[in-house]
Formats: sequence, structure tokens, C-alpha cells
Amino acid sequence: MTDEEADAFVRQVKFLIAGIVLLFALPLLIYTFYLDHRIDAFEETLRHSPLEELQTDHEVRTDIYHLSANPVEGQVVYVPAYSHIYHGDGKPYLLTITLSVRNTSTSSDIVVRSVRYFDTKGKEVKSYLHNPVRLPALATTEVVVERDDAAGGSGANFLVEWHANEAVTEPIIEAVMIGSDSEQGISFARRGSVISEAKPSPAATEELQP
Repeated sequence: MTDEEADAFVRQVKFLIAGIVLLFALPLLIYTFYLDHRIDAFEETLRHSPLEELQTDHEVRTDIYHLSANPVEGQVVYVPAYSHIYHGDGKPYLLTITLSVRNTSTSSDIVVRSVRYFDTKGKEVKSYLHNPVRLPALATTEVVVERDDAAGGSGANFLVEWHANEAVTEPIIEAVMIGSDSEQGISFARRGSVISEAKPSPAATEELQP
């Protein structure tokens, strides 16, 4: 084979390789462009946009009357808590407890009469309120049991008593436990359970109707 024939053969091989590359690469490039376009379009649909006000030709209902959801005038709430939990071979892991009482009413005060803390055996450890505490609408009050105070134990609990002068929505009462040891940490929350409550009389409920 002469040098010219060899050069011609090499050129043919190069053209063949280039054709094969284009044959496979071009559809891949087209698909990649299409996929990028689809992703951009999808991300655009997820982009945050401000709330739009109703157009003037949209009718706004004015006949809606809101009543409190499950209105009550007072409750005693049991809230489970943990001053420590166990791990490994039964070693206690100490926790800080935050008891949170949140008034969910948008217009009415509630009064927290008492917050009593009990240990695992049901013995009262401490009463946190010397006088009732008034919570304005949407306000919150808290009680903190420090990490080193392990008197409550793994079966600690709170009894929270509250009342209102009128029927209101139930407050949210929960205990949040958190602990950290070296690079490890743990946190969890427990919502309270109602064990007794005072509800408005049927006559009072009827008076709330428009």
C-alpha cells in the first residue's frame, strides 16, 4: 500500500469515526437540551409568587360566620414529660424540659390557674404558679425544668389547669424535651391530653349563632 493509499484509508476511518460519533452524540445533545428545558419549565412552576387579590368581578361571600372550633371554657390537661430517657445498657440520658402553653384564641384571654409537676411515682414535685397567669390572645407562657433537675424521672408529667370567661378554642399545651451530649443530640415533643373540661351550656352555644 502506497503512502497516498494509506493516507486515504486513514481519512476514511476518521470520517467513519466522526460519523459514528455524530450519529450517537447528536441525539444525546438534543435530548440533553430537551431535558434541561423541561427541568427549567418545571422549576418555574414551583417558583414562589405573591398572593393575588380577588378581581373586582369575583364575588366575596359575606354570609360566613365563624364559631370557635370545639369551644370550651376550661380544662385540666395531662402532659407527659421526660427529665431523662435510657440508652445503651440502661444509662440515663438527661434532658431539659420546656412546657409550653399557647393561647390559640384570636380574641379572648385565658387564665392558667395552675401548673403542677409530678414524678414517675405520681408524687408532686413542684407547683410552678403561686398566682394565676393571664394569657392574652395568641400569647404563650413557658415553664423550664433544667437538665440537671432529674427529680421527675422518665415518667414525669404536668397537670395544667386553665379557664376562660367565655367559650374559646383549646390552647395548645405540650412539653418539648431536648438534650445534647458531646456530638450527639436528641429532641422530641409530647402534646397534652385533656382529662376534664368545662364546656358552654347548650343555651350559651345557641346564643353564639347568628
